[in-house]
Order: sequence, then C-alpha cells, then structure tokens
Amino acid sequence: MVRPARHLSQGAAVFLFCALCMAASAQAASYPFSLGGDVVGVTDGDTIKILQDKKMYKIRLNGIDAPEMGQAYGRKSKDYLASLVAGKRVEVIVRDTDRYGRYVGDVIVGGKTANAELVAVGLAWHYTAYSKDEELAALEKAARAKKLGLWADPNPIPPWEFRRREREKK
Repeated sequence: MVRPARHLSQGAAVFLFCALCMAASAQAASYPFSLGGDVVGVTDGDTIKILQDKKMYKIRLNGIDAPEMGQAYGRKSKDYLASLVAGKRVEVIVRDTDRYGRYVGDVIVGGKTANAELVAVGLAWHYTAYSKDEELAALEKAARAKKLGLWADPNPIPPWEFRRREREKK
C-alpha cells in the first residue's frame, strides 16, 4: 500500500523555517569569541594545542599558511612559532572552525599576534583564499621586498601548492 506524502501545514512550515533561521543566526553570532589557555604543543608553523580547564583545543592560526614540515622552511616556521608561544599563556580570538574541527583564530601572546609575527619575518604566507586581512597583506609584501625567510628563495612554493602536489603523487 502506498501512503500519500505528508505535507506540513502552512503554519508548521513557517514555524520550522523560523526555527531554522534562528538556529543559523545563533550559530553565526557565536563568532568571534575568546579562549585563553596554556600552549602545550606546536604541531607546525600554523597550528598549536592549548589547554584550558583540563580540555585540549587545536588552534589553526587565522589568515596564514605556513610551509609544511616536509617543505623548505617548514621546520623554521614551526620553531619560530614555538619560540613565540610554547609553554606560554595565550589568548585566542576564535573566528571560525575548519573542516578538521580545529578552531581558527588569532593567537595573542605578550601583546603581539603570532599570526602576524610569522608573516612579518617571512615564515608564513598570508592565506588570501581565506583572508582579506590588509595588515597580513602588507606584512607579506614587506617581507617579500626584504627577502626575509622563505622569500630569500627565488621560487618559494606556497603550502597549498605543495599539498596539492603531494596529493597528486598518491
């Protein structure tokens, strides 16, 4: 026996639509927020782990992309980030969550933003696919002009390009 499709009444449909809109706006309004914690790990040049109230959070630095560990300047980028934040208390202005479930945010330590510091010394790219931050753009331009860090290389390979090439090898 085939049952007829159920349809929502107009009132129920409006109620459902409003509930979905409110849920979406509540989720959108949840960013940015602040998260403070002690840095307990530096995964690479753009990812750290912090501990807050016995809970571990992975944080992806907002607006930048650092060289991968198997790439030129990957180790230098990680080491520099570690020199800025390892073992220190940081504040993270969380802007989003990425597809891996990590918080994406601006990491502030000692009054400085680690994200910007990495770009300023030439150890990370301004990740323009995800960021329109004018400060990061200007810092990258200055680092390139001074040939700092990875910009000393005549043809530095962006991390997103490096990752794509690595995927194609498989």
